[in-house]
Amino acid sequence: MKSWIKSGALALTLTLTFSCQDQLQEDVVSQIGSNYMNTPKGLEDAVNAAYTSLRSWYGTERGHNLTEFGTDVYTNGADGSWKFMNTYTNQFDSQNGHVRELWDEFYRGINTCNAVIDRAQNVTGMAENIKKQRVAEAKFIRAHNYFIMVQLFGPIDLQLNENIVPNKKVSRAPVSEVYAAIIRDLESAIPDLEGTKVSVQYGRVTRAAAQNLLAKVYLTKGTSEAKQADDFAKAEPLLKSVISSYGFTLLPQYSQIYQFGNERNDEVIWSIQYTRDPLTNGGGNNSHVFYLMEYDVQAGMRRDTQNGRPFKRYRLTPYALNTVFKDRENDSRYKASFIDVYFSNRPGTFNTSFDLSKPTVTFAEGDTAIYIPGFEMPLADRAKKKYQVLVPSRYDERLFPGLKKHLDPGRADLTQFEGGRDFIAMRLGETYLLLAEAQLMQGKVSEATATINTLRRRAAFPGKADAMEITPSQMNLDFLIEESARELTGEQFRWLNLKRWGKLIERVRLHNAQAAPNIKDFHVLRPIPQNQIDRAEGGPSGFPQNTGY
Repeated sequence: MKSWIKSGALALTLTLTFSCQDQLQEDVVSQIGSNYMNTPKGLEDAVNAAYTSLRSWYGTERGHNLTEFGTDVYTNGADGSWKFMNTYTNQFDSQNGHVRELWDEFYRGINTCNAVIDRAQNVTGMAENIKKQRVAEAKFIRAHNYFIMVQLFGPIDLQLNENIVPNKKVSRAPVSEVYAAIIRDLESAIPDLEGTKVSVQYGRVTRAAAQNLLAKVYLTKGTSEAKQADDFAKAEPLLKSVISSYGFTLLPQYSQIYQFGNERNDEVIWSIQYTRDPLTNGGGNNSHVFYLMEYDVQAGMRRDTQNGRPFKRYRLTPYALNTVFKDRENDSRYKASFIDVYFSNRPGTFNTSFDLSKPTVTFAEGDTAIYIPGFEMPLADRAKKKYQVLVPSRYDERLFPGLKKHLDPGRADLTQFEGGRDFIAMRLGETYLLLAEAQLMQGKVSEATATINTLRRRAAFPGKADAMEITPSQMNLDFLIEESARELTGEQFRWLNLKRWGKLIERVRLHNAQAAPNIKDFHVLRPIPQNQIDRAEGGPSGFPQNTGY
C-alpha cells in the first residue's frame, strides 16, 4: 500500500541471507536496479528480504499489543503509552501507530513476494527445484501476512501481482476472497517446500510450517463469515501430518521449551530469526522487556541482564492467576512460565517496602531477596523469612509475577532493548491444541480428549501425569480456551484465538476489569490506518473505515 509506491528495484536496507551453518547472516543491499531481481542472486535476495517483514510482527511491542493486550489473560501494568490498547478507549483510533506500521510493513513484504512470484519464471541460470522452493516460500509469506491482516482488519486490499508504479487503486476485498487467496498460496506452496523437519538453511519455512499454517487458516475460516461446512475436517489431517510425519516431538518438560539457548529444539516447527549483530538485527526481539515487574528498585536488587529490563507493560489478570493457573500442584506450567524468586545482586541492609512483616532485610550476594509464592502466605510465616515475600494481596501495576519465557540474558548490557533470541512462531504444543480444536468442532470429543491429554501429561510435574488427565465429559470449548492460555501465555496468540472462538468480547468483559467498561462489539476488528484511507482513490468512500472507528 503506501499508495503502492514500490518499484521492482526493491530498495532493501536489510536482506536476510541464510547460512548452511545454522547461523543467520545478513547483507546490506542498496542502490540496485530493477533488473537485479531478474537474476538468480537478485531473486534469492528478494525472498530473503520478504522474511524481514515478519520481524514487524513477531517479538515486537506492536505484535504483543495486538495479541496479548486487552484479553482475558493480560491487562496493563504501570508503564507505557499504549494502555488504551488494553482498555479500548477512544484513543484506540485510526491514527494508531502500531496498526499503521504493521499495515505498511506487511504490504511491503507482500509486494516483495508478488515480485518474486511474478518474475521467477523469467529467471535463468537457477536450478529449477531451488526456484520452485523460493517461490513457495514467497507464497507462504504472502499467505501469512494476509492471514494476520484479515483477522485483524476484516476485508482488506488483495494485491497478488507486483506493483511497479505508484497508484491509488485499492479496494477492500471480501473476507471470503482473501481466505481463498491464502489457501491457494499455501496449497500451491506445500509440495515445493522442504519436507524435512527443519530447513537445511535454518529459518526458512518448510512443508510442515505451511501445513500447520493452512490448518490454522481452515480453523479460523471455519468460524468466520467465509466458513464452509468442511473447514474443520480439512484442518485435522494437516495437523496430524505435522505431528507424525516430520520427527517433531514434545520436549519432556514444559520448562525446556523457552530455556535460554534452547530456542532451536525438537518442538519448534518454525521461528523468526534474530541475531546478536546490531547492524543486521533490525529492531531485535523485544519480547524480553514487556512482561517484567519492577524488581530493580526493590531491597537487595538492581537491574541486570539476567533478570531483564522491566518495562511493566503487561501483567496477568486475577482470572488468569486464580483460575487459569489455579492448579499448581499437578501442572508445571505456572512454575515454568513465571518468575517466583529473585536473588540479591545488591548486598546490604534495606528497609522493606511491600512486605511489612519485618522492618528490614539484610542480604549477601546471591541470597533470596524476593519470593513470590503465588498464594497468600500468612503474615506470621512471612515474618520468619529473611527476605521479602510478595503475596497476591500486594500485587499491583508494578509488582506482579513476571513472565520468564522471553528473558534474554545474552544481551550486550542491561539497557539493551534489541534482543537476539529467535522468536518461536510455531511449535508442536500449539499444534496439539489446534488438533484438539479441530476434533472438538467436529464433535469428536473422545479424540479431542486424547489429544489434549497428551499435552497435559507433558505439562505435569513428575509423578502427576495421571492427575492431569481429563475425561470426555470435561472436554468442551471452555476447557480448551483455558488450556490454551496455560500452554501459550505470552506467545502472541491470545487475542486472535479469542476472536476465532467468538469469545473476545464476552471474556474481556468478564475477566479484564480495566477493559470491560469500554470494549464494544466492533472491537473484534482493528481500525484501518487513516493514512491508508487518505491515500486511496476516493478516500473514505473508496476505502471505508471499519465500523466504530
